[in-house]
Amino acid sequence: MTDIGGNADDDAKADANADAATAPPSLSVDGLRTALHCPRRYEFAHVHGLEGSDDDRTVEDRVSLLRSALCDALRSGETEREAVESAARDRLSARWNEYDERFHSVAQRRHERRVLEATLSAYLERVGVDHAAGIARLDAEAARGELIGPGLPLSSTIELPPQAVEPDAVTIDTAVDYVYGDGSSIVGVRFVPTLAPLGLLRYRSDWEGDVEDLFTEHFDADSTTFEPDPVGALLETAVVLDGLRDLRDRLELGDRTCRYVQIPLADRSGTAVNWVRDTVEASLEIVDLTDVYVDHHTFGMTHEHRNGTVDDRLAAVAASLLSGPFDPSDRWDRIADNSCPDCEYTVCCQEYISAEVRFDG
Repeated sequence: MTDIGGNADDDAKADANADAATAPPSLSVDGLRTALHCPRRYEFAHVHGLEGSDDDRTVEDRVSLLRSALCDALRSGETEREAVESAARDRLSARWNEYDERFHSVAQRRHERRVLEATLSAYLERVGVDHAAGIARLDAEAARGELIGPGLPLSSTIELPPQAVEPDAVTIDTAVDYVYGDGSSIVGVRFVPTLAPLGLLRYRSDWEGDVEDLFTEHFDADSTTFEPDPVGALLETAVVLDGLRDLRDRLELGDRTCRYVQIPLADRSGTAVNWVRDTVEASLEIVDLTDVYVDHHTFGMTHEHRNGTVDDRLAAVAASLLSGPFDPSDRWDRIADNSCPDCEYTVCCQEYISAEVRFDG
């Protein structure tokens, strides 16, 4: 007697294995960012999976608390300010009660909670209610699919430049925390600790000029420019926008353009504390990275938010990470001056150790 069900299961497994074997390799945006600071650091962290010596994740953990509370509130389907805020505060309270960070005192713990609550209120005051309504509108038009994270996965598969070895394509993974509709656009939103890593991108609205010069000079071996964080943000924007276009097509949302926004949740420069009244207020600076990424030449040819220079460099960086050997010597002076001082892997980095123990003369 033939086991039809068993054969079907075996065929399904075989097909899945075949798909996995033919699928392009994958990288992450976090990996790209790390490699821009130092390819050797990328090797330690993302190839060998070594943990760094710095285990202080206080800021990231607090951002995670607030990110989770806000996403849960947006998922509730509420669009009125009071209802959204109530849902967010309830979720934050529940998560905070389980939070085990060690504080110096009860007063400090109470203060840090008030900072999170003030940031929550500032988000809702600035954009949260509008975004909740935009999610509801988009959800009503979209085919079945998830719009809210946290950590809603997106990916972009890009062709690699000609090289001596396979593969000829790579998938780059990233995430946003939610997607909402804004007129003729869909917008991906990512909660971040602070906007400080954006550098010049915070203050410019066009690619041409300062931003283009910064990007191209970072990769120029003869230039002293070393700006891995804003350059990484531009590469990330390219991946996010392509991932959003894929999501748009899967959800059958037509020809909407795609945009990418970052919102900081741990930027203390926007926090005001009144110690006399024992109150905390917060304000948020929100950055839309779309316009500063788009170059008009490419837009004129594609009518999509794209950037040929960034896309080409993205493919080149990805190819270098797939082929190795992660040698930082071609720009070691800039890496040593800018990346080594706060690197978690100096204790096992051959370049750093060699520079520290070399003999002059």
